[in-house]
Amino acid sequence: MLLLLFFSVLAAVAAFLLFKFATVVDGDLTLVSRGPPLRERVDGKVVWITGASRGIGEVLAMHFANLGAKLILSARNKDALARVKKNILSKNPDSRVEMLPMDLSAGEESLKEVVHVAESFFSNAGVDYMVHNAAFERPKRRALEESEEGLKATLNVNVFGTITLTRLLAPYMLDRGMGHFVVMSSAAGKVPAPGQAIYSASKHALNGYFASLRSELCTKGIKVTVICPGPIETLQSSAAASSSQTHSAEQKREKRVSVERCVELTIVAATHGLKEAWISYQPVLTVMYLVQYMPTIGYWLMDKVGAKRLDAAAKKGNTYSWSLIFSSKKSA
Repeated sequence: MLLLLFFSVLAAVAAFLLFKFATVVDGDLTLVSRGPPLRERVDGKVVWITGASRGIGEVLAMHFANLGAKLILSARNKDALARVKKNILSKNPDSRVEMLPMDLSAGEESLKEVVHVAESFFSNAGVDYMVHNAAFERPKRRALEESEEGLKATLNVNVFGTITLTRLLAPYMLDRGMGHFVVMSSAAGKVPAPGQAIYSASKHALNGYFASLRSELCTKGIKVTVICPGPIETLQSSAAASSSQTHSAEQKREKRVSVERCVELTIVAATHGLKEAWISYQPVLTVMYLVQYMPTIGYWLMDKVGAKRLDAAAKKGNTYSWSLIFSSKKSA
């Protein structure tokens, strides 16, 4: 009788956890089991953020400032960086914020000078956290429709520029015996992303590079945290959704993690020293787990979704819906 009661309780707990994972959880199980961000890990540290002029980068800058970090903000748009800096200082008057406009696709010589300047800020304190957030993403299209121009534009920023910046900055960190790279990758770097083949390829490349870099340098004080978010409701996409009258009812039901929550979980992952973290609602999380641990099933599922997702994107519909998996409707 006691054994039956034990297994009944165990089944109930398992059912509760499964329900929570399917409906509430917005990150991988390791990530959401951690507590809040650890302020002591970033207070007084120098945090350099690329792509800091808007979206996730802008919110990351504000959150790091709230935790007492010294900030270096980079992006191509100097005026936008000035706006972000002004906003940070209005809420955190004692924050120390430097702007460092840059173009990741400008080439090694240009980036070498940028790294030198970044290292000289705050009385030559050096960069403690390098947050690789800048990215180039094109509208969804079929893999065979991608042009050479689109391929180069994406890889120059997402791969070549990011890796070159890392190669140039890492020696300074190695000299100090410490440093932390936080890489904003994507769920598209872990699973197939129909309609985003080149973007997905660029994120797979980042994941491979930084996982290898971590293994090479982890004994020398260098940490790497790779963040793989699914669909995120950024400030821009939220505004666009509110102003558009053409979104379908299906798209309005598209569930995205808020940018604030994405940033909170990103800083949790970084300050708790996680090597990789996934941020998303369902069904993206389930697909990521399946591809990771049961690849045959995971890839079979994505094969069922592929053409339907392209059709949904063409109709400006929900490209992250359960209906893509369970619908029996064939692609045109």
